[in-house]
Amino acid sequence: MTLNKTVPKEFYLNDPKTVAIKLLGKIILRKYGEKILSGYIVETEAYYGREDPASRARRGGQLARMMYGDVGVALIYGVHAKWLFNIVAHKPGDAGAVLIRAIHPIKGIELMKKLRETNRIEILTSGPGRWTQAFAIDKSFHGEPVYLSEGKIKIIEGKSLDINEIISSHRIGVTEDLNEHLRFYIKNDPFVSRK
Repeated sequence: MTLNKTVPKEFYLNDPKTVAIKLLGKIILRKYGEKILSGYIVETEAYYGREDPASRARRGGQLARMMYGDVGVALIYGVHAKWLFNIVAHKPGDAGAVLIRAIHPIKGIELMKKLRETNRIEILTSGPGRWTQAFAIDKSFHGEPVYLSEGKIKIIEGKSLDINEIISSHRIGVTEDLNEHLRFYIKNDPFVSRK
């Protein structure tokens, strides 16, 4: 494990599906005052451009423009009074983003419990709105790069996974989906939002 090595911007200049798979096992890290909140990414979903019926790019507007724009930046939007954290990722000239759905907490667990107002570790970061609340992420992170070593939030190298440790399924909570599996998660991890 190579800790504190920030994943470079070029990593996100790829197919969203590839990025979603390769993000599993990486560490998301955020400074909260003097404290560090961190955890392994254990569940992701890939989204494409206007051709993807479940994508924010289909609706147009500022989120769509961002999905066609610079890679490696946080794309934040609200659903059911929760903030969802995505990272813009796509091949040159395309559109896409990866939703971070669940985190396996490493550092700052007691602070996360306070921020989430729960002592139940099993639901602390197991879902896209839960982990952002545990990490105190809000709209102010929108547009923040995740590849800067001194950034507000960053993705750093974590553990490498064997392909047999990764499970795929259709995306969760979408009314219409593409005809392929675009949700990925680490097998047997207790913080995956839905098995």
